[in-house]
Amino acid sequence: MSNIKRRDFLKLSGGAIIGLTAGGFTLSASAQEKVDLDNPTAKALKYVHESTTEGANCDNCMHISGNEGDEWRPCALFQGKLVSSNGWCAGWVKKPGG
Repeated sequence: MSNIKRRDFLKLSGGAIIGLTAGGFTLSASAQEKVDLDNPTAKALKYVHESTTEGANCDNCMHISGNEGDEWRPCALFQGKLVSSNGWCAGWVKKPGG
């Protein structure tokens, strides 16, 4: 087993946490374009801008990120694209605790 000093461990851990946090901000900042309904991924996942499934929409899905309350937000399933908070797709999974 490696003998890492406590101070070195804390430096490495802190750097990793900052890196992960900055990565989340980058995902939010890079998604600028709204998902087009003709997008192949949108078609495969049957994405719609307005959910017809009661109690299930992008706003309460675990894949969405960004600021709650925003009308269009980044989604992990549609890299670099924004989805409607009122939308829905076949990849919908209820947000834990939501």
